[in-house]
Amino acid sequence: MKRRSFIQGAGTALASSVFASQSPTATKPNHPVAVASGNGLKSVELAVKQMLAGGDPLDAAVAGVNLVEEDPEDTSVGYGGLPNERGVVELDSCVMHGPTHNGGAVASLRNIKYPSRVARLVMKRTDHVLLVGQGALEFARAHGIPEENLLTEKARKIWLAWKESLSKGDDWLPPEDLTAQEPWLKKWYERFAKRHTGTINCCCVDKNGDIGGVTTTSGLAFKIPGRVGDSPILGAGLFLDNGYGACGSTGRGEANLLNLSSFLAVEEMRRGASPREAGLAACKRIVEHNRDPRLQKADGSPDFNVKFFLVNKAGDYAGCAIRDRGAKYAVCDENGPRLEELTVLYD
Repeated sequence: MKRRSFIQGAGTALASSVFASQSPTATKPNHPVAVASGNGLKSVELAVKQMLAGGDPLDAAVAGVNLVEEDPEDTSVGYGGLPNERGVVELDSCVMHGPTHNGGAVASLRNIKYPSRVARLVMKRTDHVLLVGQGALEFARAHGIPEENLLTEKARKIWLAWKESLSKGDDWLPPEDLTAQEPWLKKWYERFAKRHTGTINCCCVDKNGDIGGVTTTSGLAFKIPGRVGDSPILGAGLFLDNGYGACGSTGRGEANLLNLSSFLAVEEMRRGASPREAGLAACKRIVEHNRDPRLQKADGSPDFNVKFFLVNKAGDYAGCAIRDRGAKYAVCDENGPRLEELTVLYD
């Protein structure tokens, strides 16, 4: 065989191999599957119920997280979420729809209980992907979504306790016996030493292998007003490819923004990785790039956590995290809703 023919043949074989590895898998789940962060047990149950009734996977995911957005006891999402440093609740959310590969998002949205619904409206009713601040609020108003005060009494008291305990050099003074008057606040004083993060992500795949996903949050507690984390940023707090799978995240949003972690995880699945392998790859990338001493433990590992929730087109799923062994995430499939342990890099 001539050298030129050999090289051309080898190149054709290599190209065929590469494109074969990138083609969508034909495998589909025999039952809808939904995965979510640990606060999403009821969310995945409702999402699967809707998909079994023929609902779109994105609509199912949004319906699922609405349960948490409206829950005043969840201080990391929607109504009852902890406010920024001025005491104002600002919400972020994004959605992606696998069959159309379309998405929408809102950031720094105030006075709207269900930011995930507004994000879906951005996707469906505009030629944009992301609306922020006052523009996002005016867009919600235009669609008849009612405004309401999102700062619950519980969240207000937590914010005030934080403000009063920041420094002995300012003029904010807590009651002398605050924890006796409000015993439940004691745990919050202990938490103030660490930044309080929290979010809900939900990713769904229906029995046809179509995928939808949503992430929604009130963001980092007591943040600088206007701060936007990863939750409304496609590729960071959420990404999906209908041919391969979906990944969403909770935890330190800045780490996901700097690494586009959810996009990375979906790319790993596109290359053939399992959801577990893809989630751990995203964790390792964050660890590799975490070079700021402020954000490191004594052993050099990250002094924060990021969690990933993944599902592929075949319905295989996983939950992965940098640390926090024993922590759980939510999943629902033909075996019903349940919590399973995350796979972690560090104890």
